Amino acid sequence: MYNQIKNTASFIRSKISSTPQVGIILGTGLGALADKIADQTVLDYTDIPGFPVSTVEGHRGRLIFGQLGGKSVVAMQGRFHYYEGYTPAQVTFPVRVMKLLGIEYLFVSNASGGVNPGFNRGDLMVITDHINLIPNPLVGPNLAEFGERFPNMAHAYDPALIALADTIAERLSLPLQHGCYVGVTGPSLETPKEYAYFRTIGGDTVGMSTTPEVIVANHSGLRVFGLSVITNVATDGPESTHELVQAEGARAEARMSILIEEMMRQL
Repeated sequence: MYNQIKNTASFIRSKISSTPQVGIILGTGLGALADKIADQTVLDYTDIPGFPVSTVEGHRGRLIFGQLGGKSVVAMQGRFHYYEGYTPAQVTFPVRVMKLLGIEYLFVSNASGGVNPGFNRGDLMVITDHINLIPNPLVGPNLAEFGERFPNMAHAYDPALIALADTIAERLSLPLQHGCYVGVTGPSLETPKEYAYFRTIGGDTVGMSTTPEVIVANHSGLRVFGLSVITNVATDGPESTHELVQAEGARAEARMSILIEEMMRQL
């Protein structure tokens, strides 16, 4: 696995002219942030040896290098999910590749369902913690080149980055929620009792991604910031669809873009 990751990183390195400082993973309906990246070099996932391919509507499947907020970045315009049939190692493969390319920070975003009754569609939630109910990507032989066998997850989402986001949001009068993200396998949307269960165990929102990537990022020593767009809520019932998720994600994209771009300027 480590050799495969090195080979993929080596191929990508031959196609780019600068070392990225920040990796960004863009979730469902949120890929338009990539349009703000200047001086782009774009690689399709299908052209990258060893890279998985996005199969979900709303995930374009491109790796974009360039400048955002004065920082060299690499953005994944489309991620991979366990429910697509990929193993946890495949889902998190790009995070390890980005680590070898030189990133120090990982920014993750997603669309999620609000289980906190105080949340509304379109809210932005800073992820302060998570509950992972997806098979852990670190199961199996430890890749010691990236990190230790038992990584500490006490601060999986970097407190200093959260504080920076709050400072910027206050200055811009940009409302932010804060809470715990529950990562589940999907692809079925949640039943009413599942929503109630996730709330009972401490969740504020639920989705089908992110937690495996954050676990691997922490294992690799990356500083992580997570942002979730509340695209549907527990009371939506039968109205909750993937189309609704995409539409709400797209509507929230401008606010998310402003926040992330400002954070880049102050890293």
